[in-house]
This record gives sequence, structure tokens and C-alpha cells, in this order.
Amino acid sequence: MAVFEGNFTTDPESLRIAIVIGRFNDMVTGKLLAGCQDCLQRHGVDTNPQGSQTDYFWVPGSFEIAMVARQVANSRRYNAVICLGAVIRGDTPHFDYVAAEAAKGIAAASFQTGIPVIFGILTTDTLQQALERAGIKSNLGWNYAMNALEMANLMRSMVGEE
Repeated sequence: MAVFEGNFTTDPESLRIAIVIGRFNDMVTGKLLAGCQDCLQRHGVDTNPQGSQTDYFWVPGSFEIAMVARQVANSRRYNAVICLGAVIRGDTPHFDYVAAEAAKGIAAASFQTGIPVIFGILTTDTLQQALERAGIKSNLGWNYAMNALEMANLMRSMVGEE
């Protein structure tokens, strides 16, 4: 019997990461991206856009993230895709539709491609809550990058690429 578990130290130089970021609420998504990049850099992944390990895909908002994430994962060029966005509740039901469809689409992208696609879309009631999760109290962008590293390494160990 074997135990498979992801880690954060297995040959980070060989990982390729895609990050899909929604521009809408960019005051929040920019901070999430900075936290994500900090984590990846500290774990040995080159986040320079001109480098060979990390590519960035900017989309209008959180609703569009899933479609691009699926295309990127389908390319098989990446070990993980990190999706960053922010959906903040307003006075209309728009929040419910966007948040639900973004979550479903990101999950489907991962299931359909077998590539870890990390759900890093904040869904909050207020801008203050979003800012707290994007850096004022802690930066969840860091956590999303950790999830991507762990899942990428777990998937590689399962197929014997380590």
C-alpha cells in the first residue's frame, strides 16, 4: 500500500504555473496576485513574466476565468492553474450568478483536464472583507499558490514524474 501526498519542495524549477486573473475588482485581485507570486518565489518558482515557469492570463472578470482556465489546462503546458478573482456582493442577485458559475466552471476545468485548477476567487459580502483576505489581515493569494504547489507535486508523484 502506498501513501501519496503533495509537498512543496520537489524540483520547483521544473514546474510550470499559469495564473488567470480577473481585472474586475483589481484593487483586490492585484493584492492576491502579489501574495501568490511571493509564495511561488519563496518556493523556487520563477514568476517573471518573461521567464519560462509562470504565465499570466488577464480576463475581464471572475465569470470569464473558468473558460480561460480550461483552455490553459487543456494545453497540457502547465502543472497547475491558479485562478484569482473577487466577487463582492452588491444589491442585486448578480453576485450569486457570477460566484456560482465561476466555482462550477473552475471545478469542471480541473475535472475535465486532470490538471489542478485552484479556486482563488474571493466571494465576500463587502469590499472590506475582500481587502482583509487579500492582504490587510492575511493574503489568501499565498494559500492559493501553496495549494497549486502541493497539488502539482501530488499529481506528478501519482504518475511517477518525481
